[in-house]
Amino acid sequence: MHRLFVALRPPRAIRDQLADAMDGVPQARWQDDEQLHLTLRFIGEVDRPVAEDIAAALGQVHAPAPRLRISGVGTFDRKGRVDTLWAGVTPHDALIHLHRKVDQACVRAGISPESRAYLPHITLARLPGSAGRTPEIEGWRAVHAGLSSAPFAMEHLVLYQSHLGHGGASYEPVMRWPLETGG
Repeated sequence: MHRLFVALRPPRAIRDQLADAMDGVPQARWQDDEQLHLTLRFIGEVDRPVAEDIAAALGQVHAPAPRLRISGVGTFDRKGRVDTLWAGVTPHDALIHLHRKVDQACVRAGISPESRAYLPHITLARLPGSAGRTPEIEGWRAVHAGLSSAPFAMEHLVLYQSHLGHGGASYEPVMRWPLETGG
């Protein structure tokens, strides 16, 4: 079985800027450079033939490369506790358009349509259940609330395989396709 997701990879300068914000929260498992991405569609576990169908369908996606900028930070909560720290991106329109195209490609390959609302973000850290809501988390949010970047393009659609291990997940790029850069 292959645990797959589709994402965009920020350029090196943006990943470096995000890395500078990864500090100050005890117990946080900060993402390393190889883990920084913007998920378009989580697929989950599929067997090899379905993975090949997904790759073929994704190869047919034609869309402009989104031009984005980093815009603030936020958290996701689960059962009343913060479990994820993330950086926001704007504008959302191009990402929502690309997300829909990727979702349609996955449906053509036999995967159920995405049922969750899509909130574009780049995960910076995961927090264990014991982290709760600490003053350090709120302090981190306050310090990095104004996090922003110059505009940048994400020029490739990437199919990743996720490998789960004791230290968390590691991500392996399986295939990548260029998006339209208009130039």
